[in-house]
Amino acid sequence: MKILIAPNAFKGTLTAAGAALAAARGARKAAPGAGIRTLPIADGGDGLLDALRPALGGTLVRSRVEGPLGARVTARWLLAGRVAVIEMAEASGLKLLPVSRLRPLDASTRGVGQLIALAAARGAREIIVGLGGSASNDGGAGCAAAFGFLLNDKKGTAVARGARGLAAVREILPGAGAGRLKGLRVEGLADVKNPLLGRDGSARVFGPQKGAGPAEVRFMEAALRNYAAAVKKFSGRDVARLPGGAAAGGLGAGLAAFFGAELRDGSAFVLERLGFERELARADLLITGEGCFDRQTFYGKAPGAAIAAARRLGKPVIVVCGRSLLKDQRALTRLGVAGVIETGAAPSPAAAVRLAVERALPAILQRLII
Repeated sequence: MKILIAPNAFKGTLTAAGAALAAARGARKAAPGAGIRTLPIADGGDGLLDALRPALGGTLVRSRVEGPLGARVTARWLLAGRVAVIEMAEASGLKLLPVSRLRPLDASTRGVGQLIALAAARGAREIIVGLGGSASNDGGAGCAAAFGFLLNDKKGTAVARGARGLAAVREILPGAGAGRLKGLRVEGLADVKNPLLGRDGSARVFGPQKGAGPAEVRFMEAALRNYAAAVKKFSGRDVARLPGGAAAGGLGAGLAAFFGAELRDGSAFVLERLGFERELARADLLITGEGCFDRQTFYGKAPGAAIAAARRLGKPVIVVCGRSLLKDQRALTRLGVAGVIETGAAPSPAAAVRLAVERALPAILQRLII
């Protein structure tokens, strides 16, 4: 029996690589004769660097850039020849701020623009930006400004950082940014399809996750609408309804407008680069997982894409998760999920995954008769 173990990160507790290693240790105990292959996956959010590095090679670089609120942070990014991979959350992520310091109107993506500029200066010509985990709702304005574009108010003065400044944008000028783009190809990897504006947009859906109250959400929606109008006047591109434009607080829309970026399905992109289906075709069973297994798993998340691939290839799937909100086994069976293992409590997240797999896997395998 051959088992492919390909989890996503368990958000906030365990990296994808850590989850894969822990699950593999549990599987070896539960099925001593099995051949086990680990392949951590990602969808553009947490773990993108770790997932793509085995496929791309290269070097992890650490750079000092502006964090969400301006204080300097050390952000990791990957340089592999002429390809650079950036996780926006490394520079502008929620994980960089305690809950008590969340300031959704002031947080900025300036650090992401600085990383793109650094990557270009180091010779990168394809720049892959993972969109997920943002502390900001600035529509990518900070990223554009840090790269050299000018976003001014009616007096010709640079607007304030964050979503707060978007309400004052009256003109956008190329500045030094347009010249820096020559020869660059930028791609944004998103795990959502939400547009920048509207009921399903960045402010209303994702603003509360960044600490925004109802009044702040209304302000951000109006500010983003003003910003989208200025962007259209500058670039001719209407990003208000762009699928994926809401990703990372609207950074998806900003990358498309200023950098000409193509917004890609992050899960599909990563799985393709990793040769996931080729690896899965050699296996008898897939074990995937993430922190919370719910309906959102099947709307752009890496484990959902992995499960869909397994269903196409006729491979059974076991999901390992911190908790599952999907309890209808018949519905899960139709999706190709043969079993769900919830980790429960343990001395550490890794130990929880290892012990849960070790204890639950034998019964599931017996039922599957692999």
